[in-house]
Amino acid sequence: MTLTNTILPKDQIQVAETIENWQQAVKLASEPLLKQGFITQEYIQSMINSVKEHGPYMVIADYFALMHARPGEGVIQQSMSLLVVKEPVDMMNKPVKIFLILAAKDNQSHLESLQKIMTIFMDTQKYQVILSGNKAEITELFIEGGNGR
Repeated sequence: MTLTNTILPKDQIQVAETIENWQQAVKLASEPLLKQGFITQEYIQSMINSVKEHGPYMVIADYFALMHARPGEGVIQQSMSLLVVKEPVDMMNKPVKIFLILAAKDNQSHLESLQKIMTIFMDTQKYQVILSGNKAEITELFIEGGNGR
C-alpha cells in the first residue's frame, strides 16, 4: 500500500508520439486496464462501437475524449487510464490528443473519482501540462495532495 493516494496510477498513464487512428488509440489507452484484469476486450470493443454508431460525442473538449461504454459490461473493476498522443488523432473530424478511459461498474460509484479527475482537466494550466505530453509532470498532477503546480 502506498502512502500517496493517486487518482490515476503512473502505470495507467501512457504517452505516445503518434498513433495511426483513434481505434488504435482507444486500444492502447485501454491496455493497462486490460493487462490488470480490470476490463475485458468486450469493453474496449463497446467503446469503439459506440463512436462508430453515435459519432465522436465522447470528444467533450478540445483534444479531449472521455472514452466509456455502458457501465458494468466488460468491467471487472472500476478504473481509469490515460493516453496522451503528441500528434492529434482524427476521431471523425475531431482532433484528439487525450484519451481518458473510464471503466465504471455502475451508474454511481465512479462519479467521485471522475469529478476529481475533471477538476484537473478543467484547470487551464494543468490541461496544458497534460497536452505537453511530459509523463513525469502528468503523473504528478494525478497524485492527490501532490503540489499540483
